[in-house]
Amino acid sequence: MLKRLYRWLDLRIGVGEIVEKELTGYLLPRNINEWYSLGSVLLLIFALQVITGMLLMIYYVPDADKAFKSVTFIMNEVPFGWLIRLCHAVGSNMMVAVLILHMLSTLLMGSYKAPRELNWVTGFTLLALVQGISLTGYLAPWSQLSFWATTVATNSASAIPVVGPYLVEFLRGGKLVGPPTLGRFFALHAAVLPVVIAAFIGAHLFLLKRTGISAPPFGREGTANPFEAQQYHYQGHPGGIPFFPNYVLQDLTSISIYFAIFLAVVFFWPGMPFTPDAFVPADPFRTPAHIKPEWYFLANYQTLKIFPSELFGLSVQAAAMTFLALLPFIDRSPERHPLKRPVFLTLVIAGVLLWIALSVWGHLS
Repeated sequence: MLKRLYRWLDLRIGVGEIVEKELTGYLLPRNINEWYSLGSVLLLIFALQVITGMLLMIYYVPDADKAFKSVTFIMNEVPFGWLIRLCHAVGSNMMVAVLILHMLSTLLMGSYKAPRELNWVTGFTLLALVQGISLTGYLAPWSQLSFWATTVATNSASAIPVVGPYLVEFLRGGKLVGPPTLGRFFALHAAVLPVVIAAFIGAHLFLLKRTGISAPPFGREGTANPFEAQQYHYQGHPGGIPFFPNYVLQDLTSISIYFAIFLAVVFFWPGMPFTPDAFVPADPFRTPAHIKPEWYFLANYQTLKIFPSELFGLSVQAAAMTFLALLPFIDRSPERHPLKRPVFLTLVIAGVLLWIALSVWGHLS
């Protein structure tokens, strides 16, 4: 029956040609490794976030008087509602973690270099958008944790000269975090940012398809970047392995490992995304003693506390983010092997250790 369906589609839209060209005919470097499969894992995570988010919206009410009650209803009354919400909350954290690993592997293997500068820029933009969608979704439960964490996060923008106070009021929809803030954040979280993220994912995949997969800087395909063309040139891999079925098996293996970790957290560490204040309704008149942002914002949070001027702390972070975003245009060396770039490797390791140290410090402070 499947063969007949395949034949029927092939006669009408040329499915066989698509499979031969895009799957079995799409060749990858022979020395490709498992780190390249993180992109497929991220696509799956995004799809699951969209699905679980849509299911949550069936019962969630984006109203300051009803939001916390609706979330409680989802957790306690809706069949498997607790599971859907946990999958969404854990998936949000896992998406940021896997995306950071994906960016780090790209960084170490020099895959951001020409002709793939735009691949890096779109990927870096996706990292910022994913953090943005996580921040806007944080307010949705309208709990003590989400209310005051959003208050702290939006208040940081007030340090920007001239436009800072206006930006804070624009984000909040008023002088303080309140019902208008919830409406604005929910609109961004459920309607605007998912569409923008999907558009950037499409652009990222288009660029990946046009430039070709970069070979790992280890093995016979060489460590230097061969890009020297004065016009468009697709970097193919003659004699490479086909994407299907060869590398699809690696994608499925990485996805299975992800699901093992993901489900382990959901069922054996369900409190990971939450603190006690996450189970208390928002009270604008009672400030909790210790409110901290999510783990991926802890380094930013601690950086603002280190410097006496909040503006200086924001400037340092903006400079670091700008440097990373423009890295392909700054690092023009053709060498890609990390061990043959000792200064670069040292800076990357130092940067990662600094980020971890600031995050731990922010958690413990």
